[in-house]
Amino acid sequence: MTSTTSGLKINAGRLQRRLDDLAKIGAIEGGGCARLALTDEDKAGRDLVSGWMRELGLAVTVDAIGNVVGTRAGRQAGAPVMTGSHIDTVRTGGRYDGVLGVLAGLEVVESLNDAGVATEHPLAVAFFTNEEGSRFAPDMMGSLVYTGQLPLGGTLAVRGIDGTRIGDDLRRIGYAGSAPVPGPAPRAYVELHIEQGPVLDHDGVDIGVVNSVQGISWTEIEIGGVSNHAGTTPMSLRCDAGWVAGAIVAYVRELATELGGSQVGTVGRIEFFPNLINVVPNRAVLTVDLRNTSEETLRLAEARLDEHLAALRDAEKVQISTRRLARFAPVPFAPQMINLVESHARAQGFTTRRLPSGAGHDAQMLAAVCPAAMIFVPSVEGISHNVREFTHPHHIEAGANVLLSVLCELAGATRPAGA
Repeated sequence: MTSTTSGLKINAGRLQRRLDDLAKIGAIEGGGCARLALTDEDKAGRDLVSGWMRELGLAVTVDAIGNVVGTRAGRQAGAPVMTGSHIDTVRTGGRYDGVLGVLAGLEVVESLNDAGVATEHPLAVAFFTNEEGSRFAPDMMGSLVYTGQLPLGGTLAVRGIDGTRIGDDLRRIGYAGSAPVPGPAPRAYVELHIEQGPVLDHDGVDIGVVNSVQGISWTEIEIGGVSNHAGTTPMSLRCDAGWVAGAIVAYVRELATELGGSQVGTVGRIEFFPNLINVVPNRAVLTVDLRNTSEETLRLAEARLDEHLAALRDAEKVQISTRRLARFAPVPFAPQMINLVESHARAQGFTTRRLPSGAGHDAQMLAAVCPAAMIFVPSVEGISHNVREFTHPHHIEAGANVLLSVLCELAGATRPAGA
C-alpha cells in the first residue's frame, strides 16, 4: 500500500444529485424543505439516507434517540473518525442546512470506495435527531444525548409544539433504535456546513475555518394579565399582557445593540390569548434567543433581561414566569483541528478565513468528547432558514473536497500501490 491520496476528488455531480433527491422530500413552494423532526417527512428523509448508507456498504446503527450512524470499516477496529450533521429542517427551511454535511460525508465514502482507498481507522457518517429544535426543545438534542450531556429518559418524555412526545414519535416512525446512548466517542469529528451568515459571501472567501461556536440561551416567557374590553378599559387601568410582551420584544433589540460586539437577540415566537381584535390580552407567551461568543457577556445579557422582566412585572402588575429551553456555553474547537482544516483548504488553493459560528451545531456537542472541527462554505447573501437558501455548486464541491482530504488524514487513508 502507498500512503498518498493526493489528487483524490469527490464527484460533484453525484453529490448534487443526492442533494436534489433529498430536497424533494418535504419540498415546499420556493424550492425549500419542511422536514420537522420526527414527522412523516423526516421519516422519509431518514429512510432515503439510511438506504444510501447501506448501498455504500456501511454498517448502519440507530440508537435510542434516533441518531443514525453508518460506519465504513478500517484496517483497525476501534473509534471511528466521524463526519455528518442533520437532515431535519425548520418549517421554512432550505435544502443545504445540515443536509450538506451528511451527504458530503456519503460522497467521501463513495469516492474512497471508487478509488479503492482503505483507511487505518473506521470512518463514520452520522445524522443526529432534532438538531433544529423547531418542534422539540432543546436544539442539538440527538448529539446532546449521544455525548451524554442530556439524559435519555427525560428527553424521550419531551413534548413538542404540537403536544406529541419524542419517544412516541420515534416509535411511530420506526427510529427508536437499539444502539445504546451515550454512544462511543469518535476518534475525531469534522462537520461540513453552510455558513448561514453573510461573511464569506460578502468578502469572497471560499472556505470558513470555524474556530468556535457561540453560546446560546433560549428562554420561554409567559405573561399573565387580565382580559378586558378594548374600548371601555382606560389605558391607565389595563393589565395588558400583550403590551408587556411588546415591551420585551423592544428591549431584546435594545439590549443586543447596547452590548454590541457579537451579542445578538431575537424574539422568534409570540402568541397572544385570547388573540381577538377587541380584547386586551390576558396571556402572552414568547421566546427569547440570546447568543454571544463570550460566556461573560452572555451571562450579563441574561441578567439584564431578568432585571427588565422584574421591573415590568412590578410596574404593570402582571405575572411573569420563565422556562429555560436551552443553554449552551460557547465552545472553542481544538487548535490542532482548526489548523488541519486551514492547511488542507489552503493546500487546495482556496482562500480561507477563521470565524466563529453564530448558529449552534452538532459539532459543538461532539467537541465535549473528541477533537472537533467545522468547515464552512458561503451562503449567498447569508440567507438560511429560508426557502431562498443557496450555496453555489463550486463552493459545495470545494467544501466537500476539503472534507475529503481532512478525513483522509485523520483516518489514515492509503490507496493501493499502482492505483
